[in-house]
Amino acid sequence: MYYPAFPGKNSLLGICAPSAGVGHKTDSFDLSLMTLHANGFRTAETPSVRTEDIRSADAVVRGEEFNSLIADPEVEAILSASGGDYNLEMLPYIDWEALCEHPKWIAGASDPTNILFPVTTKLDIATMYGFNAGSFDWSPLHLFQMNALSILGGKLLRQDSFDRYDVCRDFSADGPDLSGEVRWDLLMPEDAGGPSETPALDVTGRLIGGCLDCIAKLIGTPFDGTAEFLERYGDEGILWYFDPFLMNADTMYLTLLQMKYCGYFRTTRAVIFGRVLFTEGSTDNDYLELLSRIFDVPVIWNADIGHVKPCMTLINGAVGRIRCSGGRGSLEMALI
Repeated sequence: MYYPAFPGKNSLLGICAPSAGVGHKTDSFDLSLMTLHANGFRTAETPSVRTEDIRSADAVVRGEEFNSLIADPEVEAILSASGGDYNLEMLPYIDWEALCEHPKWIAGASDPTNILFPVTTKLDIATMYGFNAGSFDWSPLHLFQMNALSILGGKLLRQDSFDRYDVCRDFSADGPDLSGEVRWDLLMPEDAGGPSETPALDVTGRLIGGCLDCIAKLIGTPFDGTAEFLERYGDEGILWYFDPFLMNADTMYLTLLQMKYCGYFRTTRAVIFGRVLFTEGSTDNDYLELLSRIFDVPVIWNADIGHVKPCMTLINGAVGRIRCSGGRGSLEMALI
């Protein structure tokens, strides 16, 4: 696994919009940039970042803008401006050979999974999942945002589960409502009836994952490097993590069943799910009952991963150590 050099003080972060533009939320985006600047980073935006469209630009243009950041020797890391829905369109226009020749940290959350996943699984270059350039607009900053900034700068601190989560699901105009009680539910293989109350989990393996809705659309495409990743690291054991965006229990079950049939989980040691953003009426028990049919390894449900804040920052390709007991959990990562 290749780990790019971390950006240091006064490093230039290149920001592009591989999916949606941020023109509808420039005030909060500028607040986020101010946070990045206050933490010692400089930023440079590609031309399409501040468009208002759900497609920031034509797929070819988005690819060209991303490639320009790869080619720019001053840019030390590339951040996606935001998420969206159409990142998948631009994948054929990425200069994958140039990225191999000039590897850099690429960070994103949600739809940018479509870039991060093939970069790590096919090119063997580590990537960061959990934040976009516009993710630092809370005032004051939450610990999860400070952790993300630390990890972006190369400090791989231990991330512990938080106490409260945003019941507004991060879409409230009035800001987050951190009144939900965080509880990581642990489903052990021998317990198919629901979340376990007593067992503890301590497991290590190579981390890989992202937005589950995006990974599902990569299956079978030229950008799906899962088989190659498992060939390289399967003997070490794999820790899959999934950030479900819009999936009821049946859709998630069928998606994971397809992945299982494709051999995705043959060397898996544990699977970690974040809180589902849009459940479409499914309950935790609905999800857990169906997940127990898929996996014969430990499953963590409602972890601090993904769309529902606060969330952890995960490095695809790193060796992760996940611990969980009594509804609490932690993540440690090593670049080996």
